[in-house]
Amino acid sequence: MKRNYLALAIGCVLLAPMAWANDSAESTAETAAETAAADSPDGAADSKATTLDQVTVTARKREETLQDVPVAVTAFTADAMEKLNVEDIGDLDAQVPNLTVYAARGSSSTVTAYIRGIGQSDPLWGVDPGVGIYLDDVYIARPQGALLDVFDVDRVEVLRGPQGTLYGKNTIGGAIKYISKSLPKEAEGYAQLTVGSYGQLDAKGALGGPIGGSDSPIRARLAVASLNRDGFGENLTNGAPVSDKEINAFRASIGADVNERFDLLFAFDWMDDQSGVRGAKMLAPNRFAPTVAPLSDRYDIRSGMPNVNDTKMKGASGTANWRATDSWAFKYVFARRDSDTETNIDFDTLPNKIADVKAFYRDEQTTNELQANFDGGGKARGVMGLYHFDGEAGGQVLNNFFNASFGDTQGTVYTKAFAAYADWTFDFTDRLSLDAGARWTDEEKHAVVLNRGYTDATFTVPTTTVANFNRKVDFTNVSPKLALDYKLSDTTMLYGVASRGFKSGGFNIRANSVAVPRSAEPFDDEKVDSYEIGTKMALAEQSLFLNFAYFYNKYEDIQLSVFTAFDSNGDGTDDAFFGDFTNAGRGHVQGLEMEYQWLPNEHWLLSGNLAWLDAKYDEFITSGVDVSDSQKFTNAPRFSGAVNLEYRTELASGGNLSTRVGYSYQSEVWPTTDLSPVIRQDGYGLLNAGVIWRLNPSLSFSLQGTNLTDKAYRTTGYNIPVLGVLTGFYGPPRQYTLSARYDF
Repeated sequence: MKRNYLALAIGCVLLAPMAWANDSAESTAETAAETAAADSPDGAADSKATTLDQVTVTARKREETLQDVPVAVTAFTADAMEKLNVEDIGDLDAQVPNLTVYAARGSSSTVTAYIRGIGQSDPLWGVDPGVGIYLDDVYIARPQGALLDVFDVDRVEVLRGPQGTLYGKNTIGGAIKYISKSLPKEAEGYAQLTVGSYGQLDAKGALGGPIGGSDSPIRARLAVASLNRDGFGENLTNGAPVSDKEINAFRASIGADVNERFDLLFAFDWMDDQSGVRGAKMLAPNRFAPTVAPLSDRYDIRSGMPNVNDTKMKGASGTANWRATDSWAFKYVFARRDSDTETNIDFDTLPNKIADVKAFYRDEQTTNELQANFDGGGKARGVMGLYHFDGEAGGQVLNNFFNASFGDTQGTVYTKAFAAYADWTFDFTDRLSLDAGARWTDEEKHAVVLNRGYTDATFTVPTTTVANFNRKVDFTNVSPKLALDYKLSDTTMLYGVASRGFKSGGFNIRANSVAVPRSAEPFDDEKVDSYEIGTKMALAEQSLFLNFAYFYNKYEDIQLSVFTAFDSNGDGTDDAFFGDFTNAGRGHVQGLEMEYQWLPNEHWLLSGNLAWLDAKYDEFITSGVDVSDSQKFTNAPRFSGAVNLEYRTELASGGNLSTRVGYSYQSEVWPTTDLSPVIRQDGYGLLNAGVIWRLNPSLSFSLQGTNLTDKAYRTTGYNIPVLGVLTGFYGPPRQYTLSARYDF
């Protein structure tokens, strides 16, 4: 495969016979067509296109077409996400093999992400995610607010497998990169209005272009979004909506071409999520309120707590690009992000004071990255860089159990990390290339923790102290990578990758060092050694794309968040619990992935993916006993897949019509570590469909439907026997939306 020839558009990109033109070479996605109109204002091509062509990504922090990247990566263009009705990155879940993404527990914008069975579901500070999420190359350290809504996006890239070489810590499972629209060279923009089920009313828009004339070196862009929806359910105690949505967000950027070789870009983003609490359904009566039966509706609750679930997140960044020579380019990125969350968590979902929790989270992070990129057009090219992270995450969690036991978790985790990395590609021949990389990381975690009991619900008079420590721990890691790719022909590539992933350890902020002394000790860092082989093929004159990958991961010191019960009064019965954090031991994960696209003619496109995942513990020590045979990996369905069938045609009026039906399936999932069979989700499928009518290059309408069979399925839940809690959180019900969009 030639470097500038055919890029393999993997998986569910839905790069239908259309073309999308963008001023930024970093975000190009085009379709070769017999009569492609790549210069049309809306980027739409003539529907007679019969081949799929190149998609440029920056998975290795340099511009490459997808077939040049010897790793499993799926890219979604803005047009593809419109067709798939992607409203936030959680909607990509089924469209990427072995990807699981959903809203965490009772939140609307806190993310839980797993790739190939590796991730982290605990959103508490002090616990790092296993899948890194990046907004315009800036790492988002905490899950609060990280379930990014899709608006004014250029593309999203999902990199599967460890990405430690280039993306550093907390990408042990993979990385999700959200790339927003670049600054346009000419004035342009759009406005979009969406109405739908449950009172949905969304407004999105953007405007950008040169400032001070068409030949001005200064360009800017502003994008805004207001996303609103009534609740899926109701709090029958106070009438408040449950699982409603109220999110406002904007992004602003301004850049200047100082000269032909130097440019600057400044960006700011802000998000305010004032959505209500996401409801959980009681799956069995609480033994402390045995006469109260579960409700029939999966979204209704009877909570006595206020409907407060607010998250505010903002970030600012500055980027300087200097093209020193034709071969060397340097890039410096400075970024600052912070977020604040206040949320009420009624574990029992009842007006009774059984397990009522009020939580406050805060996060601040500053990152610096200096990058050097070399490509002289010869047989070697690569990226080198230095990275620094300085973060402070903390908060307080107030617990009221039975209106008789009152305690809190409070503290701060300070993180300082420094890394140096390099990733180089060497062409031995026109067909054989080697990619070699490594990243050295030194990271310090400093935890200040004070957990106490109180006399009453005012949390003002402490009675006991169960944890009080101020400790530091340091982690050092080297994550190497080797990849070989061989081009059997201009349309078929084979590759093999060996890499290591790393996620730092830390401290359990919920520690109870009185009942369980080891809980105040640091837990170890996670490591995974990953081996992958795959092929990327373009067949039938570039109308059929097939990609296969097989991987085997050796996973060590697996970090798990669990509930640990203990006897608080010495009567021999466990009557209390705390949120524990431990390293489970060892495991292995292997899997097969296939992504496909078939364009039999100018009207039809079939695309999708199939995945098989085998995740097993080899060692899981509990109370000195190896229980690995009885344990399950969370969020690791054995089988999953999706199929999308699209039909489009030109209309006599001059516009075009695109229709799509999609079906996704996943097998049984264990969403939590307690392995409750009631919370376990059996295999299920979801049916979606949509129609997009483009009247002309400026005006289009879209009618979309999701979960058309109104399937009830759980994403996660709680099983806390000490509190009598057994609840499940459900995915969205059947919904319809109608959108109108005007591009100018």
